[in-house]
Amino acid sequence: MIQYDQNNITVFQSSLYITTSALIHTDEAIIMTDPNWLPHEVQSIRNYIDKHLGNKELFIIYTHSDFDHIIGSGAFPESKVIATEELKNNYHKDEAIKKIHKFDQDYYLERNYDPIYPTVDHSVSLDGESIRLGEVTLTFYKAPGHTNDGLFTVIEPLGIFLSGDYLSDVEFPFIFSSYSDYLETMKKANYILHHHNINYHIPGHGFITEEKQEMLSRLNFSQYYLEHLMTNSEDLELHCRKKFKFFDGMRDIHLDNKKIANQEFA
Repeated sequence: MIQYDQNNITVFQSSLYITTSALIHTDEAIIMTDPNWLPHEVQSIRNYIDKHLGNKELFIIYTHSDFDHIIGSGAFPESKVIATEELKNNYHKDEAIKKIHKFDQDYYLERNYDPIYPTVDHSVSLDGESIRLGEVTLTFYKAPGHTNDGLFTVIEPLGIFLSGDYLSDVEFPFIFSSYSDYLETMKKANYILHHHNINYHIPGHGFITEEKQEMLSRLNFSQYYLEHLMTNSEDLELHCRKKFKFFDGMRDIHLDNKKIANQEFA
């Protein structure tokens, strides 16, 4: 499952949708994102935590509340949870848990823990909020658009940018809540890449990169996609088909994106 393991960073990769769970090791804590997907994959992450945690504290950053990103929450009851206030106050918590149960029922999956909606210990309400964990500082930016409760995290001085389901190298933007919010969130991503010293970008789906030009390329494509979503649709679809190996599996989301964008500006 391990996609990357160096420089205080371990990135686990699920067999499903190239979904990642990042672990950042510091002297006092392990900071993790979105433990996921399949039961044996969550167990592998649990085993890794048990081996490496020792006397450190475990923090989990939930980048947003899509069920695939909270599916492993019940396996880490000792963790302290960081997420947006929107995720904490989500009125649809039960729906997220129902989706987890449906997924497990559909594929006959058994887990050795009960899936639960995360209980948030530190909720982020404003851009630029930060917390200090020993020698590192976590700075947060709210990131709506994909969902309304998304979160960007920058970990300094390591220069790690955790972007959740934005700036993927294997997916075009998935707009599940708001096109206009997504546009604004890309402005925040641009700010982060130009005002923080980012050495590593870790998306929720896709591959970690240490290359600044690749980070900017991911941002530039997302902006290009959003700008062309309501016009020149055939050219945009052709571009996406060439760029993304699994576009056929994502095409319905592309069509839904167009509907959402057009409805907001109708």
